[in-house]
Amino acid sequence: MSSSIETAVETTAESPTDPAAGRDRLRVAVLVGSTRDGRFAPVVTRWLTAHLAEYDDLDVDVVDLVETPLPTVFPSFGAPPAPGTEELLAAVSPRLEAADAFVLVTPEYNHSFPAALKNAIDWHNHQWHAKPVGFVSYGGLSGGLRAVEQLRVVLAELNAVTIRNTVSFHGAHARFDADGGAIDPAADVAAKALINQLTWWAQALRSAKRTRPFAA
Repeated sequence: MSSSIETAVETTAESPTDPAAGRDRLRVAVLVGSTRDGRFAPVVTRWLTAHLAEYDDLDVDVVDLVETPLPTVFPSFGAPPAPGTEELLAAVSPRLEAADAFVLVTPEYNHSFPAALKNAIDWHNHQWHAKPVGFVSYGGLSGGLRAVEQLRVVLAELNAVTIRNTVSFHGAHARFDADGGAIDPAADVAAKALINQLTWWAQALRSAKRTRPFAA
């Protein structure tokens, strides 16, 4: 399986204000947490972005950690980063900064989430502040839900707001048809519920920050 993800949503670098629509658009960053060879993440991510594409007030940016790898060695406190670090971060950090909301696509490894995803979270701080985060997880019997529960604790420390509704795929490889669609219609219903909650919180938090800047 190719590591690249052809998204169903066009990524744009334009301003989130759409003059033609006459309203503010929301930027949603989809962070693909798996970097494993032969990963199933592209199937799940394409399914998710197809749902996001149904919302004409969203701009979606897929941040794939295979395509944008980040350093795994952090500098000492107060020390400059190692050579090459800033170039790698430049491919990710501005995109997280610009996002109004996030969806993390994650498998479950050993009752937790992938190291690459934790690394991407830890390289950033204010980029997560007062922004909503939704989860689409997949795995075996647990459907990745144990990874999601641990991510909630981590993101709370970064002042993010995690969305109650999630989407999880138990026995994920058997949950999609040959075209990448979900076999169970309940998954599509769950995706809409997740996106509706995510966008509600994104609008509410963005409006609140315009009135009073968030202070960590």
